[in-house]
Amino acid sequence: MKKPFKTEAEITWCPGCPNFMILESVRKTLMNLSEQGVQQKDFAMATGIGCHGKMFDYLDISGIYGLHGRVIPTMLGIKLGNPNLTVLGFAGDGDTYAEGMGHFVHAGRYNANITLIVHDNQAFALTTGQATPTSQKGYKNKAMPFGKPTLALNPIKLALTSRASFVARCNARDIAHTSEILEKAIKHNGFSFVEILQDCISFNLETNNRDKQMYKFSQPCKDQEQALKLADEWDYDDGKGKIALGIFWQDTTRTPLEEELPQLKELLKKKVGWTGFKR
Repeated sequence: MKKPFKTEAEITWCPGCPNFMILESVRKTLMNLSEQGVQQKDFAMATGIGCHGKMFDYLDISGIYGLHGRVIPTMLGIKLGNPNLTVLGFAGDGDTYAEGMGHFVHAGRYNANITLIVHDNQAFALTTGQATPTSQKGYKNKAMPFGKPTLALNPIKLALTSRASFVARCNARDIAHTSEILEKAIKHNGFSFVEILQDCISFNLETNNRDKQMYKFSQPCKDQEQALKLADEWDYDDGKGKIALGIFWQDTTRTPLEEELPQLKELLKKKVGWTGFKR
């Protein structure tokens, strides 16, 4: 019997890849939401290019397999076409913070009601392990045999300062916690950013096995200063420090983009997309 939200496509991730667990976390989340009344046809997704992009093949919802670095504008396009859809985006750390950086820093300002899920393994894994913006300084790979010469960026701090209204971090191996955070992210009425830390079993192995450094906190921070301090506990470069998992920030006071635009507000009210719109 076919499992809910699961396709019959053969899964070609490396055996033991944490992407299997991310897929299960997402399926668990969607099943929970469907039990609460969200129909399968009301979900849509966009994916980029990378190991994460195969979510498009394995997750049984509508969507667009997009271009590298263009997950966010594709999500926005889907949302503008039908603001009633629950739109998810799956992207990688290279996909989001390199080619897609310009889109990422503006997504928080726009505050469309979409959920961006970033699979962060600190490497371009699909293309054999080149460094990404979150790879640690000194990381040696085929493209940089003498080591990456630049510092890593901190995506959580970047999302906070870019005014994302929901910012969270999870551990790919903790399916229950990841599913819990994802459900809260999807229910948040605004732009939600969830970073999922995962090992890569083929490349940048020195960043793996960080579970002992991780701890969960239960409530979002009371202000941006506290959230930034929490995000600064772990250094993406040297790997030292405690890794906080949970919701760093949630701002429920802002109006999402769709409700700021009269045309989209009317579609929301009528619960239709442009194809079903009648004056």
